[in-house]
Amino acid sequence: MTSTIAGPVGYSLPLSPTGDASMITPPPWHFAGDVIMVDYRIDPEVARRFLPPELSLGDDPGAAAAVFADWQWCSDDGAELTDPARCQFTEFLILIACEYEGRQLARCPYAWVDAPVPMVRGWIQGMPKQIGDIHQIRPKTVGRAGPRPGGPGRFDGTLSVHGKRVAEATVLPSHQIAEPPLLHAVPLVHTRFFPGWISGETPLSQLVMSEVTDVEFSEIWAGAADLRLFDTLDPDFADLAPVEIGSGYVFSYAETLRGGKLL
Repeated sequence: MTSTIAGPVGYSLPLSPTGDASMITPPPWHFAGDVIMVDYRIDPEVARRFLPPELSLGDDPGAAAAVFADWQWCSDDGAELTDPARCQFTEFLILIACEYEGRQLARCPYAWVDAPVPMVRGWIQGMPKQIGDIHQIRPKTVGRAGPRPGGPGRFDGTLSVHGKRVAEATVLPSHQIAEPPLLHAVPLVHTRFFPGWISGETPLSQLVMSEVTDVEFSEIWAGAADLRLFDTLDPDFADLAPVEIGSGYVFSYAETLRGGKLL
């Protein structure tokens, strides 16, 4: 007699008889958050060393950005929104401008989040997420304990890893702009990489691009900025320190992440 028991299932580990134990729900995933972003420049040769051979630097070699974000997310059924501890996280990431066959993209060499679910979800996408402590100033509609949304003020973000300060940013928005900053408006390209575990096994390595829909930007405020990346991690991260700092931006952003596709 053939057994009808298929065994434990799920979108991600841990597997279980119903699949409900999975740490990560299947996409689509809906995100809405508040962003503090600073455009800056790095040595183009440093940028080149962070790109896989399929990608080129494009027309603006050395363009980069540092992004702080305070996110709220949910699956398609919105179940996570009943538990703030589950549906909220903070993030910091570095972006490098690049191109693939003439299309402008952004590459993320480093990223940190403050919770395990977005970290593992990032690994599924190919984002190199690690755990860190990320904080940023939140606008307030009343009182004096923070800048007002949609107006001038001062917005700061910080990242610490293993108790050491890694990054700080300050943005002083002074005026609105019509178009979003380029590196927040182009698709991200990642490497889905899983090392071999069985002797002789070839590691998985796939160059993929995120597919997003339902993108929304609030009013975008821009102004002077400062960015400080500290030499407290590895030498490669230290190489990403700014050689020139551009504009800073403050805005809210939303998207639905549908999955990815191979390049």
